[in-house]
Amino acid sequence: MAVDYYQVLGVDRDAGQDEIKRAFRRLARETHPDANPGDPQAERRFREIAQAYEVLGDPQRRIAYDGGVRFDASDLFSSFAGIDDLLTRFFGSAGFGFPFGAAPTGPVAGADVTLGIEITLAEAAEGVQRQVEYRAATRCATCDGSGSAPDADLEICDRCGGQGSLRMTRQTLLGTTVSIATCDRCRGRGRIIVQPCPECGGTGSVVGERSVTIDVPAGIDGGARLRLAGRGAAGEPGGRPGDLLVEVRVQPDERFERHGSDLVHRVHLGLSEVALGTSISVPTVGGEDVDIDVPAGTQPGTVFKLSRRGMPRLRRRGQGDLLVEIRLDVPAKLSVEEEQALRQYASLRGEKPAEGRRIRRPRAH
Repeated sequence: MAVDYYQVLGVDRDAGQDEIKRAFRRLARETHPDANPGDPQAERRFREIAQAYEVLGDPQRRIAYDGGVRFDASDLFSSFAGIDDLLTRFFGSAGFGFPFGAAPTGPVAGADVTLGIEITLAEAAEGVQRQVEYRAATRCATCDGSGSAPDADLEICDRCGGQGSLRMTRQTLLGTTVSIATCDRCRGRGRIIVQPCPECGGTGSVVGERSVTIDVPAGIDGGARLRLAGRGAAGEPGGRPGDLLVEVRVQPDERFERHGSDLVHRVHLGLSEVALGTSISVPTVGGEDVDIDVPAGTQPGTVFKLSRRGMPRLRRRGQGDLLVEIRLDVPAKLSVEEEQALRQYASLRGEKPAEGRRIRRPRAH
């Protein structure tokens, strides 16, 4: 059964050339054999995608294909030195490689180190410095991270000739594929350690305690992650160190509910207070209190906005607002005098509360 090239690329028959190019680019990245090691079907799938694009990506071939003409793979790629030429048109002169370009070479970089800190909401509003301690691989002081004994010289790697990488060529069904990999002998350094450092044993690093001061910016929210470049574990000799990743947790503050840079503070008032009006004192995240006049007849759910009394906007100018929400505090239990006064109020208002009952807390069943 003939292969449907439109189906192979996942496009409709009326798809434009730009859509066909985008589909090929995406599928080429996903299905290339180098991106699917150990998958025996990867090369077959990739060849189908390449063939589909060579037909549908050429307007004249596409017209012929739509008219029923079928193409042979050898004819499609006869004008190229290999499938790499097709990939070069999309992924640059370095070819496909890893990842979709030249393979990473050089000594292995150090691992990232992750730790967490906890701060208060007030500290998040002002910004704070925290000193943290952690264990990580650190550059060896004896050999300065080279891995070699101080008085010993490094030799040029006889496997890669000092390049740190190996160029490998292989023949596939798609043509000649060239890949570049880190030298397995010198691990990308280009030099060989003849006499290892007595302190680190040639690794270039030792594990120990480290300390660093972290600047937590004002306005940070819980769950944010700070990255301190080069503060992670030391890499292999010649490799760059990893980064320190600091996950920030902001402690809940019972006074406020945070919504981005805005803060919500809820005030519970009694019926007489919202009906007749009152004055309340509202806390702010900065520590000082602010007085607010609540007008007579204020309805439950009313929100008063205190501009620029919220959280600073992270790494931006400006500050959020403090939103003060008024809630009606309905008593769950009344004294006899309170009930009599409330019934008298209801009579004046023409309201009809239940007779002969006092307000009590509902019983649990």
